[in-house]
Amino acid sequence: MPKLTDFSTYADAQRHFSGAALWALFDGDRGSLNITHECIDRWAGGRVAIRIAYADGSDQALTFAALSAWAARFAHWLNANGVQAGERVAIMLEPSLPYYAALFGAMKQGAVAVPLFTLFGPDGVRLRVDDCQPSLLLTTAAKAHDIGALPATRVVVPDERFMRDLQRFESVFEPKTAATDMALFQYTSGTTRDLPAAVRHTHRAVVVVAAAALYGTGVRPGDRFFCPSSPAWGHGLWHGTLAPLGLGVETGTMSGRFDPERLLTALRDYRITNLSAAATHYRMMKNCGTRYPIALEKMSFTGEPVDSETLAFAEQTFGTRLCSMYGTTEVGVILADYPGAADHIPKAGALGKPIPGVKVEVQTPDGVPCPPGRIGEIKVWRHGAWFPTKDRGMVDDDGYFWHSGRADDVIISAGWTIGPAEVEDAIMKHPDVAEVAVIGVPDATRGQVVKAFIVPKRSPGPDMAHDIQDLVKTRLSLHEYPRLIEFVTELPKTPAGKVNRKMLRERT
Repeated sequence: MPKLTDFSTYADAQRHFSGAALWALFDGDRGSLNITHECIDRWAGGRVAIRIAYADGSDQALTFAALSAWAARFAHWLNANGVQAGERVAIMLEPSLPYYAALFGAMKQGAVAVPLFTLFGPDGVRLRVDDCQPSLLLTTAAKAHDIGALPATRVVVPDERFMRDLQRFESVFEPKTAATDMALFQYTSGTTRDLPAAVRHTHRAVVVVAAAALYGTGVRPGDRFFCPSSPAWGHGLWHGTLAPLGLGVETGTMSGRFDPERLLTALRDYRITNLSAAATHYRMMKNCGTRYPIALEKMSFTGEPVDSETLAFAEQTFGTRLCSMYGTTEVGVILADYPGAADHIPKAGALGKPIPGVKVEVQTPDGVPCPPGRIGEIKVWRHGAWFPTKDRGMVDDDGYFWHSGRADDVIISAGWTIGPAEVEDAIMKHPDVAEVAVIGVPDATRGQVVKAFIVPKRSPGPDMAHDIQDLVKTRLSLHEYPRLIEFVTELPKTPAGKVNRKMLRERT
């Protein structure tokens, strides 16, 4: 009987996809299911599960068998230390053996894993700890010192001594979770002043995310997959780790401070065939100037739009089409470009088409579907109602969806509606621009005007701002050019790598 992983075309995806066919890829069912079993235990053997590219240039390969054993030991350790099923276990570590032992061990035992970004300061950690009330927080000695005592949370440092102690526990643990039991709390990226609520995922979420793997990143058995995003965030955790492992596919990641040259060497040395990265990662690889002969079979991006210069770089460098994958932490992936599907041609700048089993519309504020070409809000049908993504967009005559910015990012100037992405794309065509972010700022006459924050590749001369304004006027229109330009050394980013326009608005 063919499986969904046996098909790669867009037409076959529409023809063969069903909920039953998706569940058939897993051992568990709607009653009993465990993420660690599906991602690690059932594939146990000498085959590599995860490759880690460390910032210092070293590498580590973890097999399915090793991860299964270490996760079991950690699960037994949780029981020995009185941690009950359903209690939260926060993990604030870079990708490493201790990180994966804790992540998969907690879910195997029935606890709820809570990955936390390692660059959070004490205030950011405390806000999230106060929110999810974990019994344990695993982190480094340095971070433990910075955070200090947490009244209701035990802080554990999984150093070499801790890992040696784990070896006294059995290397086999039989999970007993229901598909509807809680498995993960996932925090979206945000500032410590505006804490996003944790998105709560049950064990059955590993089945749901498989659709994103099949059609968003194009994962198939035999791929050598890589995702440089931090597993503290949705892209790195779900699409970079759990989704490929759930299909028995080797994956890779980075540990420590991100370096685009280190990413390129890892892609070359690991002989990666399928890369999924944030738009920022591709932009940084373009700007670093290093070039290696790397041929990918599939390639995807997410997070924010990719400018046309970066798109051209990626496709020329890696020899394949760069495919969009769009979604949110709350709803998952809903639009994609079907990497590896010869009968689906991505349109540059578009978000792609709905993945099978998902209904997506662009609607007016009154909830009426927009005709092709009209901008509205992107919404997805879930749980019997239309759920807003808070993103604006449109659908073209061919059924491709297009992004028109976050609802709060749209600029209204003298009655004109301006999307920041198209202005940024035009500015990026200037040879001396490394990065740019565009926002609307108040103006007494026009309501708002366009302001561009630009990271230049070299010290800006007296005419550079004028040249950029003329470039936008020529490529777009007279009303869309940035009337205000500020040159900066760097752009504020969310922990997930997206430009933080909220911080730019607060600075203005």
